[in-house]
Amino acid sequence: MVSELLASAIRMGLPVLLAALGAVYSERGGVVNIGLEGMMITGSFWGAVGAYYWGPLAGMALAVTAAVVMALIHAVVTVTFRVDQIVSGVALNILAYGAARFCSITLFQKATMSPHVQGFEPISVPGLDQIPWLRPLVSNVSPLVVVGFLLVPLSYWVIEKTVFGLRLRAVGENPLAADTLGLKVYHLRYSGVLLSGVLAGLAGAYLSVEHTGMYVEGMTQGKGYIALAAMIFGNWSPVGAMWAALLFGLAESLSFRVVQSAVVPYQFIKMIPYALTLVVLAGVLKRTTPPAADGIPYEREEA
Repeated sequence: MVSELLASAIRMGLPVLLAALGAVYSERGGVVNIGLEGMMITGSFWGAVGAYYWGPLAGMALAVTAAVVMALIHAVVTVTFRVDQIVSGVALNILAYGAARFCSITLFQKATMSPHVQGFEPISVPGLDQIPWLRPLVSNVSPLVVVGFLLVPLSYWVIEKTVFGLRLRAVGENPLAADTLGLKVYHLRYSGVLLSGVLAGLAGAYLSVEHTGMYVEGMTQGKGYIALAAMIFGNWSPVGAMWAALLFGLAESLSFRVVQSAVVPYQFIKMIPYALTLVVLAGVLKRTTPPAADGIPYEREEA
């Protein structure tokens, strides 16, 4: 029972984890990316398109490409033209919703869903899948789940141990000082936002290709916003974001099980993950410290 609940929490938490890792890259570079929700919507739709016509691997590639295009728009608007980052993100979310509906009508003759698409072949860990209490965790697992959790130590290493990560953190803390030292502030901020697009696209593709086997309008259910809360709760670190994503995944998984029991009204139970998001953002559970220049546009002429 517990292992099944944990396995469900991992599956539910994976899209939040991927998007939260993307948010860490973007915000450690100083750019708030509230457009993650729109990038996930874009990734989920184009992931289904690619998987439907050419298979799941093509779906992943197409989802990432489409989400990176959205991220590039956000980077150009906020980094180059210094538009308010929240406004840009909200506009991207609206654009993604409308574009996905338009393209769905054009390609599938349906506004809100795609045909069923083929996912990856599930994998199991030989030997461990024979242990009853471990079986739900290590058998018939999506390869994207493995990739997603491997990205956590990789992201930690990139951000904390590499020259790129050091420079990205520098422009997120004090872009003027970084520029004075010769760092390319704009290029680094572009890199952070584009990486967030890559990971948000993967998160969206996981939902349509692996989780449900089709694109359904509204399938992200605000997970892009929850990913931002996970990043904040995780104190802008990949490892912290992982634990926060698992917490949200556990809350969602619990909500499904309680709904099935029909003990508590359905509408109240479905509120649990979103109520938890509000609690996290209010700082009730934990006080966090964002990068000093997070959300502040940098204008080189002022240096």
